[in-house]
Amino acid sequence: MVVVNDLSVRFGKRVLFDEVNLKFNTNNCYGIIGANGAGKSTFLKVLTDEMESTSGHISIEKGKRMAVLSQDHFAYDDHPVLHTVMMGHKEMYDIMLEKDKLYAKPDFSEEDGIKASELEEKFAEMNGWMAESEAGELLGGLGILTEKHHMLMKDLSNNEKVRVLIAQTLFGSPDILVMDEPTNDLDIETVSWLENFILNFPNLVIVVSHDRHFLDSVCTQIVDIDFNKINQFGGNYTFWYESSQLALRQQQNQNKKAEERKKELQEFIARFSANVKKSKQATSRKKMLDNLNLDEIKPSSRKYPAIIFVQERDAGDQILNIKNLSLAPYFENISFNLTKRDKVFLFSKHSIITSKFYQVLNGEIKPDSGEIEWGITINQAYLPNHNDEYFQSSLSLVDWLRQYSEEKDETFIRGFLGKMLFSGEEALKQCNVLSGGEKVRCMISKLMLANPNFLMLDEPLNHLDLESITAFNNSLRDFKGTAMFTSHDHQFIQSIANRIIEISPNGAVDKKTDYDSYRANNELKIRRLELYKGFELDAI
Repeated sequence: MVVVNDLSVRFGKRVLFDEVNLKFNTNNCYGIIGANGAGKSTFLKVLTDEMESTSGHISIEKGKRMAVLSQDHFAYDDHPVLHTVMMGHKEMYDIMLEKDKLYAKPDFSEEDGIKASELEEKFAEMNGWMAESEAGELLGGLGILTEKHHMLMKDLSNNEKVRVLIAQTLFGSPDILVMDEPTNDLDIETVSWLENFILNFPNLVIVVSHDRHFLDSVCTQIVDIDFNKINQFGGNYTFWYESSQLALRQQQNQNKKAEERKKELQEFIARFSANVKKSKQATSRKKMLDNLNLDEIKPSSRKYPAIIFVQERDAGDQILNIKNLSLAPYFENISFNLTKRDKVFLFSKHSIITSKFYQVLNGEIKPDSGEIEWGITINQAYLPNHNDEYFQSSLSLVDWLRQYSEEKDETFIRGFLGKMLFSGEEALKQCNVLSGGEKVRCMISKLMLANPNFLMLDEPLNHLDLESITAFNNSLRDFKGTAMFTSHDHQFIQSIANRIIEISPNGAVDKKTDYDSYRANNELKIRRLELYKGFELDAI
């Protein structure tokens, strides 16, 4: 158990959060959410003693071991991968080094023997003899090949280092597991593995994440940092979001009688409780929902951007026809014909392949061969993965967006910026000082101005907070045109895509289905393995 008493964090006159009282109980997984800048990472730093609070204190049950996901990807560069994982249990690792040092002494004495025996006993109690096996199993689950287990960390890619550090955190079954954005840089298969690990993890988990599918899968409770306060709610992210939206609608509809509002909330909880699947997390979550006090359901003060794509005109029958499109070494002989209302999840094992494909479609790169035929009624808009080139000037956001608008009136431009939460003075910020999330929101404003009937979106959720991700998800789901998108967000993909196209240097797989069905199809799994035969990322 972790207990937070009267916790306050202030930076000068700014209050990040004040008089926070929380309990984190074992056998539960707590998802920490909040708008960008609300203090999620700061809260974790205070919780893990990396940073001091202004006042209050945090007490951790005596004798409990806490493991914290390291954010320093270079800290272990001079250590072998396997040893880096085992360092996650510092006491066990130190004992291992100490006894190995004793055995290596040329003048090994009787006293050394007694000491070694004591260390061996402690080592065995900590399951030390299974340490290498456990570390190897964790690395394998996270996609680190056996031949890399004895390499130095500095010889791994950044993506691989992230996975090793996750393995380090999970190693040795810590009593308290604390992770800040563990799913960043992970593919969906690896995220699924991590979800299953946490679902079967018997101890306390505290996690910050923007991945809604991950939060929904693993969390029994949500901890919301909102306007200087931190509140705790039973259930997963979707329950928190939908219940807070329901409470907000009820607040706005004062004509409803109190009894009607109460009944509506009760029915909502009952529906959610009935749909909870069987798992350790779900069982705990259901108990909380069944015992939930209706007064705990409150409207959120969160602001969600208004992302609305309005088509200038409806598309005709011909949308996009691709014939034998090739660009070595990224993809070869890609052919498909898109139809009206297709929502295509375009992906590859390596994201550079899909990015190059989008660049070819948009005329930024000339293909080696093949044809691209757009329908004459198509008005396409493109959101690239990397957008820095759009924000090199010192223009204000109003003047920046005006470049992409036929209507130049400032009130009109401010309206589009306001939809993306740039209101008042915010709209006069210089575009070269924006954060990653602010840049993406500006690019979305640019997309909306185009009134497209065909959207191409290369990792559109990068840098966005949960509110913007949720709004984008709802908007694309309701979009009446055709869309092609690439993403690592499981929920985003599953809730939008009705067609899956996977491209590679050895061709493509094209299937009209949802994403979960695509992943589960054993026949397709065999075909997908063929796509990457003989291909290494280092080749490009």
